[in-house]
Parts: sequence; structure tokens; C-alpha cells
Amino acid sequence: MTNKEVVAEYMQGFRETDHARILACLTDDVEWYMPGYFHHKGIDAFDKEIENDAFTGSPAIAIFRMTEEGDVVIAEGAVQCTMKSGFVLDALFCDVFEMRGGRISKLITYQVNKIPAA
Repeated sequence: MTNKEVVAEYMQGFRETDHARILACLTDDVEWYMPGYFHHKGIDAFDKEIENDAFTGSPAIAIFRMTEEGDVVIAEGAVQCTMKSGFVLDALFCDVFEMRGGRISKLITYQVNKIPAA
């Protein structure tokens, strides 16, 4: 698979909450950094974040654009998911994936939450 195809597979795994599918896209020493929220290191920490305790169900993810240069893939999109409190998170994101050996070795997620209209 190309790097973009690996990222597309990873995103589909999240849409289906398929841990095995997501984890197969990652290196064992993967890092996931979301400024202001968390910084996870290692596949076990990553696995625990797939189904964050604050959320329920699978997210709806739309990718608007994917760009690849060398071993970096950037995916821009939107995500909606429901929190256990009933609040629906509606956000835009830009994910920067660093690839190594055809797998994701580092992910930086920049997220902007949409504010519901009053």
C-alpha cells in the first residue's frame, strides 16, 4: 500500500471502531500528539485512545484532502462523534502522519471544535 492508502485504511478503521485494523497501520513505537489534549507513546497507549471513555459509538469522519510528500501524509477533514453526556462533538481537523516502513510512526492532530449555533 502507498502511504496515503495506509492513512485511508487507518481512517476506515476508526469509522468502524476496528482496533485490529487501526493498529495494523502503526509502528510499535507510534506517538500520537494532540496539542492541548494528550501525548501518547506506544501502541498500547494508542489502543486505549481508540475508544476514549468520554465517547460512545463510532465517529463519522470525512476527509476533504490528503497530501503526501516523502514520508509525510497530511489529511484534512471533519469528525462528528457523540459523547456519553449526549453532547455531539463537531470538529475540523488536520492530521500530520509521519510514516516509517509503510506504517504510521507519528501522528499530530490539530483540531478545531465547531461551536453550536445559538
